[in-house]
Amino acid sequence: MTTDLGTFTTRPLDPLADAELVHGWVTHPKASFWLMGDAKLQDVEREYMAIAAHPHHDAFIGLHNGEPAFLMERYDPTEVELKGLHEAEPGDIGMHFLVAPADTPLHGFTLGVITAVMEALFADPSVRRVVVEPDVRNSAVHALNKAVGFEVLGEIAKPEKNALLSACTREQFEAAREGAAR
Repeated sequence: MTTDLGTFTTRPLDPLADAELVHGWVTHPKASFWLMGDAKLQDVEREYMAIAAHPHHDAFIGLHNGEPAFLMERYDPTEVELKGLHEAEPGDIGMHFLVAPADTPLHGFTLGVITAVMEALFADPSVRRVVVEPDVRNSAVHALNKAVGFEVLGEIAKPEKNALLSACTREQFEAAREGAAR
């Protein structure tokens, strides 16, 4: 996806080759809601090796103008994260994203990242709706989710957090993008 901010693409995360990079991102104070603040490098390797081996969970490195800039995970909510906590609909896909810390923040960058993530997910024609479960206290991501069309379904209790379950259909995403373009 190319925008005024540049080009956003993704590539599969390599659990060993990318571990050091991702470790710096997930342990940064701005990534507190990622819940890996105390993780060691080996913990990150193990976590992403488990994701790579899982048949219903994938991780990607997001690139901005060819440089690593964000992390994206996609998962089947009937098998990972929301299993037993949410009645998934056919065509649902779960998503997490994390923007890398930056020395020089770029205005609108995080919105550009979540838009690119949503475009990547909806590029699969079988995906009808994206579901997310951010921490209820993460007001910044709630605002971003709303900006790209997410609708709050309700609060759910997960073992590691109280989450605000939200969903965005392809139509809601397109309407949000059209509204932002005006």
